[in-house]
Formats: sequence, C-alpha cells, structure tokens
Amino acid sequence: MRLLIVEDDPDIAEVVRRGLAAGGFDVDVAADGETGLRAAQEHEYAAVLLDIMLPGLNGWEVCRRLRSGRRATPILMLTARDAVEDRVKGLDLGADDYLPKPFELQELLARVRALVRRDRVHRTRVIQVGDVAIDTGARQVTVGGREVHLTTREYTLLEALASHEGRPLTREYILERVWSDDESYSNTVDVYIGQLRRKIDGGRKPSLIQTLHGVGYVLKAGNEEEP
Repeated sequence: MRLLIVEDDPDIAEVVRRGLAAGGFDVDVAADGETGLRAAQEHEYAAVLLDIMLPGLNGWEVCRRLRSGRRATPILMLTARDAVEDRVKGLDLGADDYLPKPFELQELLARVRALVRRDRVHRTRVIQVGDVAIDTGARQVTVGGREVHLTTREYTLLEALASHEGRPLTREYILERVWSDDESYSNTVDVYIGQLRRKIDGGRKPSLIQTLHGVGYVLKAGNEEEP
C-alpha cells in the first residue's frame, strides 16, 4: 500500500518515511507543493500526508486543487500550527484529518491506518457505524435493524457524517459541499443536527453525533466522550 508524503524538511520527511515503511507502507516523498500535487494527480495513493508550510504551493492550496479535481484520496494535514482556525481551514478545504507537530510516529501510524481503513470500508454500498446502517443505493437508514425515515437534507447530512466517520465536518463544509447551499445561515446546520440526534441517537449516551466545539460535528461509534 503506497503513501505520499509532501514535506519540505528533509530530516522530518526521512523520519516519517522510515516510520511508515516500518509500519508496512511503501512511501513516496515530495519536497514541495507543486511536485506533491502532480504526484497525487498522476498516481493512486492510499493516503497523502500533507504539510501546510511548503515552498511554492502551500498545503492548503494542494488540498484545494486535489478536491476540486475530485480526487477523493484521504488527506492527513501535518502542521506546526495548532490554532483552531487553521484546523478548520484544512477541514473546509477537504482534508480528512490533521496532526500537529511534533507528533509521535505511533500516533501518525494509527491515524494513517484509520484513514485507509475508513476509506476502504466506505467505498462499499452500505455504510455501518455502530448500529446505524446506511444503504447509499436505496438511501435507506436503519438503527438497530429498525428503519428510520429521514428528510432529504437529514439523509445527506447523515451520509456525509458517516462517510467521514471519526472526522469532523464544519458547518461551512456541510452548507457548501454537502447541501450546495451558500444562502442558509450556519445555525440551519445546528437545527438539522438536533433533528438527526433525536432520530438516530434517541437519547443514547454518548451520542453517535458529537459536537467538536469551535470545529463542527463528527459521527463516531464507541465509548469515547465528546472532546
């Protein structure tokens, strides 16, 4: 399974390359944004590890161009920046996850494996998250085997959250990319999240649909509490 690292610091790039290779991955390295973009467009990678501060095209622009070209390859942003607005910007542009520097190689490997696993699972026709099953062909949703009727907006919101399981979606991303609606107010998303929680969660604790304050919403199964 092949990965692409786009990182201009040769020491960091080599440490990451060795760590991922030791984890069983084949790894290509690009030292600038333009080279990384070209490689990601010309080859099929299981995931792209993308630094933000790059010579030439920065990581945000590389991510934007990949997504505008309908490249669905999972993208993990690597950055020394840890401000909420920087994380939100990357997610809005289509990144799947982020990891601030400095980081432990074990955590990096875990994040990469999770991205690759989710991408592989969500290419199937039925998306399963906990006891929620989404048949994307029939646009049918069941919770614990019981069919749940959703409006069109509720369904598209749930499918987007499930397709990005464990990865937060911002309100702006939902409005502009999920609903293709740039006229509604951001609190419209909050209203639909509340409706989905009533239909999908039904009061369960912890909720499958969680709020990441200052970032957006995430759907994930398990016993993890909201951050």
